[in-house]
Amino acid sequence: MIASIQGIATLERERGMRRGTKMPRPAAGPTKAKADARQPGTRLGELLVQRNLVTRSQLSEALLQQSASGKPLGTLLVELGALDERDLAEVLAEQFAVATVDLRTERPTPEALAKLPESVARSAGAIPIRLADGTIEIAVADPRGQELREQLSRATALPVAFRIAPASDIRHALDTWYRALAGIERHVEAFQEEGSVREIEQLARMTRPSAEAEDAPVVRIVDLVITQALRDRASDVHIEPQDRVVRLRYRIDGALHDVLAIPANMGPAIVSRIKIMAGMNIVERRRSQDGQISTSVDGRDLDIRVSTTATIWGEKAVLRLLERSRPLYRLADLGMPPDVGGVFARLVRAPFGMVLCAGPTGSGKTTTLYATLTEINDAERNIVTIEDPVEYTFPQINQTQINEQAGVTFAGGLKAILRQDPDIILVGEIRDAETARIAVQSALTGHFVLSSLHATDASAALQRFLDMGIESYLIASSVVAVVGQRLVRRICRACRERHRPTSEELAFYYDAGGSREKREFWHGSGCNFCAQSGYQDRIGVFELLLVTDEMKQLLAGNPTHQDIRGLSVRQGMRTLRQAATHLATENVTTISEVMRSIYTL
Repeated sequence: MIASIQGIATLERERGMRRGTKMPRPAAGPTKAKADARQPGTRLGELLVQRNLVTRSQLSEALLQQSASGKPLGTLLVELGALDERDLAEVLAEQFAVATVDLRTERPTPEALAKLPESVARSAGAIPIRLADGTIEIAVADPRGQELREQLSRATALPVAFRIAPASDIRHALDTWYRALAGIERHVEAFQEEGSVREIEQLARMTRPSAEAEDAPVVRIVDLVITQALRDRASDVHIEPQDRVVRLRYRIDGALHDVLAIPANMGPAIVSRIKIMAGMNIVERRRSQDGQISTSVDGRDLDIRVSTTATIWGEKAVLRLLERSRPLYRLADLGMPPDVGGVFARLVRAPFGMVLCAGPTGSGKTTTLYATLTEINDAERNIVTIEDPVEYTFPQINQTQINEQAGVTFAGGLKAILRQDPDIILVGEIRDAETARIAVQSALTGHFVLSSLHATDASAALQRFLDMGIESYLIASSVVAVVGQRLVRRICRACRERHRPTSEELAFYYDAGGSREKREFWHGSGCNFCAQSGYQDRIGVFELLLVTDEMKQLLAGNPTHQDIRGLSVRQGMRTLRQAATHLATENVTTISEVMRSIYTL
């Protein structure tokens, strides 16, 4: 049996776009002037100043830093925020009389990609475009230097014609077009030829893997799946056994995408390999298990949370990818409107009380909690966390990892933390009544408590506390505020264009309080950078419920979810739907994305 590599073929077809190469005007002046233009830091700087792209003072600062760092002048100006990468590419194209190429729409040909090995392309920062008249066209960020041309010519055994593109576009194109999964079919075929699943499991189970074990087809397949997931910016990998195939899907920007399908008999071996990497029990296939993998992919450190569960067709595995080198957000980066962010920033500096982040799984609660810790972390406070798992580490913060096998639970760990003289306590998640009660008591005894809670919105979080059996007067006395949140996808900046929403979308938009004065709406048409989805990255949508004196009185009467929500709205809370609609008004996201992501009754 040969794998049905459905997802790869579909993805490649969808990425096919029109070609477009823009030829710049040749640099004016005599031959000597052109020669001088090729001297770094002289002609390039003059061209940038002449075009009013940088000021003389910015150029002088960059030249001073260049003498110390040795970096190219254009790169320094981009790093300093004085120059846009696309403007730099246009000026370099004029300086060297070389064509630019738009990698957002340009699709490299398979023949050109096959000529340049991936390792050389990544080390050189170059992406091949096409073969033409015995020459290979290669996009680079900076064409200066004979060594680069010679290196690429040796690697391809062809004369090289440079094209210019922004460095970030080239990095994205490398991840897009050098697909780690492109060669997976031969590993699937090798697996089918090698024999039983039992033999593969024994090979993968070696305590000290040999070269033979590391080259086993199932080992290579798992490595390639993880590598491509990281390159595609996937947050989760789903490995799902079906009747005749095992389906692999990536969650990218909150939406699941089919990647490929492999023979069903490979499912147990793949899950066993993942379990071994995560230190899990490969013999137990009926009960759900959790594990963790620490690895490195493309030079980037990666933590992977693994969860397995039994289905009627076999074990299903989900891998949550956490890149350790990813920078931590600050509160200002989350997407909170200034009025909400200002109030929230004041609340989290309270000496005691509790602030909750509420939302479903994958709504960004942990990111908000970490951003809050970044904001309030200082040497005068003892900050202690208890998490499951510890996703990112902080300097000067004491972080505790849940370990249920060792008896370290949220409730037990929280009791221990209270004996450590804490000022601020972060409880990763309140899952049960015991943890909720201890957290409430901690907030009442002079500690500031941050935590997350699974709930549909901010009002439902207070209702969940009541359902857990926490007395209403304790909730009213301890909880300061609740932040409800969701994530919506941003319109791709590379392919955004004007768009006419449907009548259904406009009706939703106006019903949610959208501006009737708005005449232009935007969406993403689909490009190489967003895998034709029209969206890239996500932004938070927030509602902030304040526990005012009037809210405390309402809580004392055992209110319903509608009662709590109604009062909070009357007191000025902007709901999730209203906040998301405002993002559509500002052309950050689309009405259809708001309808998909923000569920309201």
